[in-house]
Amino acid sequence: MTQDTTRDPALLSATALAEAIAAQALSPVEAVEALLARIARQEPTLHAFTEVYAADARLAAEGADRAIRSGHAVGPLHGVPVAIKDLVDIAGRITMGGSAAHSARRATRTATVVRRLVAQGMIVLGKTHTVEFAYGGWGTNPHLGVPWNPWDRAVARTPGGSSSGTGVAVAARMAPWGLGTDTGGSVRLPAAFCGLTGLKVTVGRISTHGIVPLSPTLDTPGPMARSVADAALLYGALAGPDPLDPATRGIVPDDPFPTLNRGVRGLRLARMPASEREGVDSAVLAAYDRALDDLARLGAEIAEIRLPFRFADIFALGAICDAEAYLINGALAEDPGAPLGEAVRARILAGARLGAHAYLDAFRQREVLKRSFAEALAGFDAVLTPTTATPAIPLAEVDEALPPSRFCRLANLLDLCALALPSGHSADGLPLSLQIVCRGYDEATALRIGQAYQGATDWHLRLPPAISM
Repeated sequence: MTQDTTRDPALLSATALAEAIAAQALSPVEAVEALLARIARQEPTLHAFTEVYAADARLAAEGADRAIRSGHAVGPLHGVPVAIKDLVDIAGRITMGGSAAHSARRATRTATVVRRLVAQGMIVLGKTHTVEFAYGGWGTNPHLGVPWNPWDRAVARTPGGSSSGTGVAVAARMAPWGLGTDTGGSVRLPAAFCGLTGLKVTVGRISTHGIVPLSPTLDTPGPMARSVADAALLYGALAGPDPLDPATRGIVPDDPFPTLNRGVRGLRLARMPASEREGVDSAVLAAYDRALDDLARLGAEIAEIRLPFRFADIFALGAICDAEAYLINGALAEDPGAPLGEAVRARILAGARLGAHAYLDAFRQREVLKRSFAEALAGFDAVLTPTTATPAIPLAEVDEALPPSRFCRLANLLDLCALALPSGHSADGLPLSLQIVCRGYDEATALRIGQAYQGATDWHLRLPPAISM
């Protein structure tokens, strides 16, 4: 099923919604009411939100409507709604970070990313579910519940994590787009399993101030949307230096739009080594090969890259993340009475066994890997891989010891940027996903390649069957 924008404003893309509101063809009040109605209808089944700010969203929509009609719009995104992951602080609101232990944690600050969105007139619909402390790729949460992947009405499947609720909310058209975070794949995994476009940015591109940390070395916020065009628009609204986040200082502001529609002719794109196809679902591989062919027809040169390591062998990421997660949440994990999922508890406690030598050695390994990967990437503009090795699997089949982040962790460890976008469907109608990995601070190229691909395909326009629940 492809996108139908004739009956319900909730089915409009974020870009189309912004244009309609700016042109006064649609009011923010109508947009918010349509989305709240869809949330009310679907949320009891899909469980994407931890809290819906219905009253405040309606009030903000009324204010935006008056401002726009009086000629006082603050920008092109004024009146456009957005969903925010429950890892991001909004002063006066609960931020649980996915943990039942923090169910009463009321934020005293507002994250920079939220301040930027609100300053542009955007309307926060509510907070969305996450894996506990964002530490898991399948999207599971034994204490607060697991969002229902809307691509299968009958079987509860993995929504992807840790930004599970944002993925489900955007896929089910309960929000036009949303904010996630990515430490080891947490934007791209739910984007892959839920049929969305998700951008993992380079550290420093978007401020993490006011976002509950998992691993400060690796954490990155990022947009989750229905198309590359939407992702680029939200990325542009979020990116930029922030005096409250030292990692953003000195980073040159990025504008992806001058090159967004240049196509891929003249670009050289890397096919992953044949050995990396082992253990990957046949439908995923078929979609991957078809995507490479599509990009070649659009004018890109495709050639195989020789990598100095296997994707599955990126061990340094785990040491860095485990150690930093234990520093932040070790006391809670050490408390056997704390309401914490055992899989997440085990991941955090693994950090207790890491001494200073192991932690520092992980950074040494990281620098070695960065140099060797940069040498392998010479002459290429991007590396293309599947985002996940399988489509979304039934929750009953999840093995928490085997994360789905095999192809994703590389970008986090080596401080690269990466874009996940829909590339097909399995025989069961489940989304499949292509990942575009580019050098650090080259988000514009990742988005340019993705835009060209989506201009020639319609996978990103497909609707999940569960949106009519």
